[in-house]
Amino acid sequence: MSLLVLENAGLSFGDRDIFSELDLRISEGERIGLVGPNGSGKSTLLKVMGNHQALDKGKLQVSRGARIGYLPQDIELTSDLSLRDYVLSSVPGRTELDEQLATCEAELEEATKVGGDDELMMELATRLSELHERIDHFERFYSEHEAMRILGGLGFETGDRDRGMGEFSGGWKMRGVLAALLFQQPDLMLLDEPTNHLDMPSVAWFSEFLKRYKRSFILISHDRDFLNEQISKVVSFEVEGVRSYRGDYEAYKKQRAEEAEILTNKAENLAREREHMQKFIDRFRAQANKAAAVQSRVKALAKMENVERYQERRTMRFHFAPVERTVNEVLRVSELAKSYDDVEVFKNVDLTVKRGEKIGIIGPNGTGKTTLLRIVAGELAPTAGKTKIGNKVDVGYYAQHHADTLHRESTVFEEVQRAGKGASPNRVRSVLGAFLFSGDDVDKPISVLSGGERARVALARLLIRPGHLLLMDEPTNHLDLESSESLAQALSEFEGTLVFVSHNRSLIRTLATTIWNVEDGAVESYGGTLDEYMHSCRLRLEANGEANGASAIPTAVSTAPELAKAKNVSSKKEDAQARKRREAEARKHRAKVIGPLEKKVASTESRIAELEDEQAERSSKLADPSVYEDAKLRNELLNAFQNGATKLSELNLRWEHQLEELEKAKAKFEAN
Repeated sequence: MSLLVLENAGLSFGDRDIFSELDLRISEGERIGLVGPNGSGKSTLLKVMGNHQALDKGKLQVSRGARIGYLPQDIELTSDLSLRDYVLSSVPGRTELDEQLATCEAELEEATKVGGDDELMMELATRLSELHERIDHFERFYSEHEAMRILGGLGFETGDRDRGMGEFSGGWKMRGVLAALLFQQPDLMLLDEPTNHLDMPSVAWFSEFLKRYKRSFILISHDRDFLNEQISKVVSFEVEGVRSYRGDYEAYKKQRAEEAEILTNKAENLAREREHMQKFIDRFRAQANKAAAVQSRVKALAKMENVERYQERRTMRFHFAPVERTVNEVLRVSELAKSYDDVEVFKNVDLTVKRGEKIGIIGPNGTGKTTLLRIVAGELAPTAGKTKIGNKVDVGYYAQHHADTLHRESTVFEEVQRAGKGASPNRVRSVLGAFLFSGDDVDKPISVLSGGERARVALARLLIRPGHLLLMDEPTNHLDLESSESLAQALSEFEGTLVFVSHNRSLIRTLATTIWNVEDGAVESYGGTLDEYMHSCRLRLEANGEANGASAIPTAVSTAPELAKAKNVSSKKEDAQARKRREAEARKHRAKVIGPLEKKVASTESRIAELEDEQAERSSKLADPSVYEDAKLRNELLNAFQNGATKLSELNLRWEHQLEELEKAKAKFEAN
């Protein structure tokens, strides 16, 4: 069944066609990756599907009753609700039901106090019973427990749930909006760069959530690994139009390469055939005895199809110029500490960066990754300790908030020329051309550029004068997938030293030769790749973790796919009997630590179920008109119902705390 259909759809901005004559059908259960260069129209197409942008022509048809959820790249959120209420109320109809229930309960309580007539009491009780039935049905599909589970998976702490949405930063607001979208379980989710504001643990949780999601979604992402994990179909903005390909991103790239070869070969074969025919016509045109043959070939030549050669789209292509050799110790961090009021970010951090190293900084959001990079860049002062840049080492800095560092009134050309400090106009235009700014594009003011275009300007500023040490904070945010891979390739060839923060696993795997994991107020330095670091964590866990129940694998990297990869590397070298012994010990440890918590949760759940059954029975009795003929029985039932509602609320709160304790214990055990 088709959830959404676009027929002969067209949209233009000014004299530029975003897409035209587009036919696209989204079916139930499809998992689609939307790819294409920045500015090609990916986000605009999602807006059209989400009914946030009208078509110029053609039509959009949505299946009757189908619910569509949309997550944009940028949000403007003004809600004054708490995080908990924001997520719970995001499902259509829930807020109205809660309001109706509160009103009905208040009216019934007032009527009981003043001794209202039996007909009114019966009407209110019947309405109360119906509302509880509707809410019970609602809770089966949209329980508060599920909402809290989603918030926990996306990195929110228990204390965050009752904070107002306006108290959160932009990135955490985006997580709240994403949580609400996942809680709604729409038939089709439209996700525009959903991992931009997630750290690695949250990306891992989100990845597992999407793998279990049975409904459809369309995903835009610059993380190649994440895209490959999730999709089974690619819709691509190509030079020749919007095209569809079966399979993941790797399959799409392979099909495009095959398509290029087929079209090229076909065009070359037709060109040779056309050339042979033309030679025959030219040679025998004047000979009467060849007239029929010549005429036949003239007609065949006129009917011969034209095959356009495969068209390569423009992509960001650049490389860093050679850099001068620097001192061996490029950077030293000594006893570094940073606090904000009473909040300690990290302390006693000692780090050294050697010439040519490429260091990937990982860790959960809020642990201080960006803070550390800003201190090194000289943008932020430490609370204690110091950083020392090596003698004659020039530093280039790409901030996560690069848009704020650009002069909005300047043109693209002026902004890059200013960073170039004396670079010739030809050099500036050459650099801008590598970042896809040419012709009149270089005279555009910064203020009118998209997020991806501003990111490219910031990168161009860095390229024209990169320095010996590059500091980069989330450099692939707002870049399309091909631009991200082009940047990764250029950085891998960079002869200087690189320190970068990223949640993009593909980028970290491509570049990092050293890992800094920022967590729990400390920075662990590991001289190796991301996968080697995780394998090392697992070996340490096996040596120490089971003995004391502590997890040796940082939450920054404890993602299921990577742990599975590390486990496979290790298991090949392990003896089968030793592995079975460890598994038996793990089961014993699980029964000891997790078993009692599971019993607590099960006991509370059982009591909640009993109490809900009792409430349902009371509600049914209150709906019986004969009950209101006996004032004593009526009041007893009403009091019991109110007491039951209070107990149920208390039990649900207790269950929530018990479940949180259990989930933490399970997460710790699974990491082990």
